[in-house]
Amino acid sequence: MEIYHTPNLHEGTVSQKRAEILAYFHHSFDTYESLFGNLKNDEAFYQRPEKLRHPLIFYYGHTATFLINKLVLAKQINDRINPDFEALFAIGVDEMSWDDLNDANYNWPEVSQVRDYRRQVRQLVSDLINSMTFSMPIGWDSPMWTIIMGIEHERIHLETSSVLIRQLDLAYIEPQSAWLASKRHNPPVANSLVDVAAGDVTNQKNTADPWYGWDNEYGYQHAHINAFKASKYLVSNAQFLRFVEDGGYHTPDLWEPEGWQWREYTQSEYPVFWRKTKQGYVYRSMLEEIPLPASWPVDVNYHEAKAFCNYLSLETGESIRLPTENEWQRLRDTSGLTSPRYHDGMNINLSRAASSEPVDINQHGDFYDIAGNIWQWTETPIYPFDGFAVHPIYDDFTTPTFDNKHNIIKGGSWISTGNEATRDSRYAFRRHFFQHAGFRYVQSQETITVNDFDYESDTQVSQYSEFHYGDSFFNVPNFAQRSAQICLHYTADKPQRRALDLGCAVGRSSFELATVFDNVDGIDFSARFIKTAFAMQERGEIRYHLIDEGELTQFKSRKLQDLGLQDTAHKVAFAQGDACNLKPQYSGYDLIFLGNLIDRVYSPRKLLADIQQRLNIGGVLVVASPFTWLEDYTQRDEWLGGYKDNTGETLSSTDALEQALNLCQRLDEPQDVEFVIRETKRKFQHSIPQFNVFQRVR
Repeated sequence: MEIYHTPNLHEGTVSQKRAEILAYFHHSFDTYESLFGNLKNDEAFYQRPEKLRHPLIFYYGHTATFLINKLVLAKQINDRINPDFEALFAIGVDEMSWDDLNDANYNWPEVSQVRDYRRQVRQLVSDLINSMTFSMPIGWDSPMWTIIMGIEHERIHLETSSVLIRQLDLAYIEPQSAWLASKRHNPPVANSLVDVAAGDVTNQKNTADPWYGWDNEYGYQHAHINAFKASKYLVSNAQFLRFVEDGGYHTPDLWEPEGWQWREYTQSEYPVFWRKTKQGYVYRSMLEEIPLPASWPVDVNYHEAKAFCNYLSLETGESIRLPTENEWQRLRDTSGLTSPRYHDGMNINLSRAASSEPVDINQHGDFYDIAGNIWQWTETPIYPFDGFAVHPIYDDFTTPTFDNKHNIIKGGSWISTGNEATRDSRYAFRRHFFQHAGFRYVQSQETITVNDFDYESDTQVSQYSEFHYGDSFFNVPNFAQRSAQICLHYTADKPQRRALDLGCAVGRSSFELATVFDNVDGIDFSARFIKTAFAMQERGEIRYHLIDEGELTQFKSRKLQDLGLQDTAHKVAFAQGDACNLKPQYSGYDLIFLGNLIDRVYSPRKLLADIQQRLNIGGVLVVASPFTWLEDYTQRDEWLGGYKDNTGETLSSTDALEQALNLCQRLDEPQDVEFVIRETKRKFQHSIPQFNVFQRVR
């Protein structure tokens, strides 16, 4: 395959960069199509090789819909190509607790329809790249950044989809020559520990950096790393086989509690890409089974890697574990890998065969495979650097993983392309997750401690956590609770079966509605908010930092039980979603509450036209909004009132709202309900939304 690297976004002229990005986009699209070309027939697209993930058809459509959804959000395009697809394929790729994997909620389209949709997206994006006005250098605020984001996003799914295809029954595989495994096999080498000198590690990437980055790469972090020893090679299949044959999968004391729970649940007895036969173990490459390649690195999840380290500790009497992220970086820095893009002297970026290769081929200083071949598990759950900020059009890339359940993998694999194959990349997966990932181990006396339940440090999420669950200020009642009370008042003499809290933020109003309603769906566009709502539902408690002044903060802990809401949690289902493009299963409601949402969506009229049809006849719609129209959220020609119409008459948002709801009639006069949000100890936001209540009559 032709090799492409993530582009330098500072070098060259506008015309040169336009041509480079167009070629990079086409290569990404072509490579993704080529990967799915290994599926034997259409039936293969509807298989679920991993039960905690969608069928392959979802991932085939997802990367194209991501581009359209982000371009709409970034206001680079006004019209969708296929709204149904752009809802169906939008969300549900990282087995978050709120991901919807219920097959009953999906009616997957034909492969030919998705293939045709991808062709339309390709043409639209190609035309946009050719016509877009932008300047050099390209940074976070550039209109071209969204295009690069979509390309890099597809390159991530190129790898994760290849892992799913690797788990697919071979009956559904028809190998293509470009994706065959390496034929290189060496005699196994004995691993050994090599000294790594003490030194400092610094991460200091900012938005002026010339290379595309995901949000978690930016900020500042510095640490001093004490001397340690690290394994010269990645752990090979031959080295791991000894652990298997010594009963490692049947010795609970070798496993961490979480890992043993996984082992017992799955009943695993050897790595997932091995299969035991009468003749010995065979190995599943992406597209075929071959005799176990003893010299290749073993592919395992974190739990298996950790158990092996404990096994080696017991055997040697030394403290053996996985490296931390900083230790891995220290190892990388001492190996001489200083280039921002990995390429020469390593098995990465599809530069060789479509598989791993022996662990003793690619030398970097005193070590082998510091980067490339396979990803390497670390002991470090992903966390934000100082100065971390989310990109405004993709706030849920990393923040949902700041839960101490997603450990960082480093170095990249044979199929890591684009941003994945860069020095600063930081990717993290759940510890039971399978990737093209293995490990090397370190010997160190440094104690690694990980808290399982941390304090939320995202400023906006913390403010909303306090707004929903915390103290009241200036004698203004809790807004989320008051909103639910109003909703319940207007539905008191009506059916109270299903309710939708659209724009639920961190979830208090959903829990309040569930004190009466049988089932409540809480949906918000922000995964950061949904993560917090789900944490409250799952644990019954959230914790967060609250800013007093400057760097001074206080710690807060809020519990459902203290609010009398502990018995409602099981009646609520939280999900991430686009209010203007909801999935079809969100319908049949007796109540829909739009709380401070209508002036924060890109098409209020589209939202209202759609949402009233999701109400049952006789159902109640409550719209609360301060009608703060800003072009940052809603283009001027999409505003719902707040201007003079074509006749020169004033059109208020209240009147425009009523005009837009052609299936509903007003139940009561508008009423004002104020709220206060605490920003700091001495700064508060005071707003007065207007509540409008309607009933669907036809």
